Amino acid sequence: MPRFALIDYLSGYRPRYVLLVLATVGGTVIGLSIPYVLRLAVDAITAGTTSQELARYAVLMVLLTAVAGVLRFARAYGFSHISRLVEYRMRNDLLAHLQRLHPGFFQTTRTGDLMARLTNDLNAVRQFLGPGLQNLTNTVVSFVITLTLMFTISIRLALYSGILLPVVSIVYVALRRHIERRFTAVQEQFSMLSAKAQENFSGVRVVKAFAQEEAWIEHFRQANEEYVRRSIRLARIQSILWPAMQLIVGLMFATVIWVGGQDVIAGRLTLGEYVQFTAYLLQLVWPMIALGWTAQLYQQGMASLKRLQELRETEPAIVSGAAVPASMAGEIELRDVSFGYGPVPVLRGINLQVPARGSLGIVGHTGSGKTSLVQLLLRLYDPTQGQVLVDGLDTREWNLGELRRIIGYVPQETFLFSDSLAENIALGVASREGLAAAVRASRLDNDLPDLPQGMETVIGERGVTLSGGQKQRTAIARAVVKDPRILILDDALSSVDTSTAEEILTELREVMRGRTTVIVSHRISVVRECDQIVVLRAGEIVERGTHMELIRAGGEYGRIYRRQLLREELELDGS
Repeated sequence: MPRFALIDYLSGYRPRYVLLVLATVGGTVIGLSIPYVLRLAVDAITAGTTSQELARYAVLMVLLTAVAGVLRFARAYGFSHISRLVEYRMRNDLLAHLQRLHPGFFQTTRTGDLMARLTNDLNAVRQFLGPGLQNLTNTVVSFVITLTLMFTISIRLALYSGILLPVVSIVYVALRRHIERRFTAVQEQFSMLSAKAQENFSGVRVVKAFAQEEAWIEHFRQANEEYVRRSIRLARIQSILWPAMQLIVGLMFATVIWVGGQDVIAGRLTLGEYVQFTAYLLQLVWPMIALGWTAQLYQQGMASLKRLQELRETEPAIVSGAAVPASMAGEIELRDVSFGYGPVPVLRGINLQVPARGSLGIVGHTGSGKTSLVQLLLRLYDPTQGQVLVDGLDTREWNLGELRRIIGYVPQETFLFSDSLAENIALGVASREGLAAAVRASRLDNDLPDLPQGMETVIGERGVTLSGGQKQRTAIARAVVKDPRILILDDALSSVDTSTAEEILTELREVMRGRTTVIVSHRISVVRECDQIVVLRAGEIVERGTHMELIRAGGEYGRIYRRQLLREELELDGS
């Protein structure tokens, strides 16, 4: 769907809308027949009648009111039901669209802003589709039918009353743009407020550690004050609509009393007809007031829809291909690959080949491009030049889901969900049968006795109850349990001590034996057993070979290795 258009969502409910319009017409016609019965009753009283005849009029009015009430209930329920279904579909489509966007989008967009659009803005659209369309339909039908009936009673009185109706449109047109602009400003500030709250909650430990509680409270207070100020500006202009509608209604009733009263005195109208006309005018009061409210809902809904449209029109930078290789062995090749997040390149002219079931170690200083290189394998980004091939096929041609399904990835920064440890490892896609082996391979089994409910322990938001090492081992178990053809460890052992890292590597060697493995690490001890090791510096491969070949070469790899040996010796002496 190229555009986030309401018509695309509403088109599937056309038969229901036809029924709702019919229910609105039926309810209005029956409701407007009540003043006619009232007219007959008043004229009968004036002419002299019996209590039995009045009882019949009363019973008829009760029955008509009941039928009209049932039809109005059906109308209100129907519009509300459709609006909820459309909201449900919109929210699902937006979330699915967000899932297709590349990581760079989320690095430049605040989470709080996305949350505000998926909640506040969607609710504003739903309000227009539910109560808004319901009142709009009721207003149009009521105006057409009621005015027609009013003209059948007295053309003169109807014309006097109708003179003020165009004022409604004038007020609406005068205030429309102001309401839309101010509502958009409120929604934007609410997004900022949500973002500040989300950042405050996520970074609460940092805030407390640096004793910045008062500073963050002040920042939030200022954002909150601006939100209140913008909301008051919106409320001020919205508040004009209601008094304007009431003023118009008051003037219309004053006209009816003056002109209609004279017609009754002159005998041009019966008292019953006058009461009937007044009852019709009363039935126009709510549609007139609702028209102002509906105008507010429309402006708010359209302003929110524009914000949702901005989100929906953001094109995914990574588009899935359709190809799926017949055999997935896990061979990796990079051909003259260059990449950058902006104008400055991060990787330059990278050429690599890792055979199926082979292993590659990547070392280099911080900022050398190690993580960027492995993210190209996952196709979180595409290279600006060159090709990344898996099993001889360019990753841009791969079906994206299949490509990522055969890769197990352990990132530098582990993200854990507020769920049980078992669910975080399985991640909703792996069977629990392989959990034990994955936990053992990551050496997470050593920590299970310390957890109150073992694997079923809920670990809190972002795994707050776990240490850094436990989080990394959980991420390793998550990657292993997928049984991937390609296993990527991006500095996955940086938060565990040397002895635990050796234990994990011992277990992982069994896992690595049947699959292609790429290991990024600062520790030489982690990559020394790899079939091939490359050293990155400023985005370029400056050395490559086996561990012994690189040691004998006496280059940068050898210098890193000697420094780490010296550090380990000093740590042993210090202990």
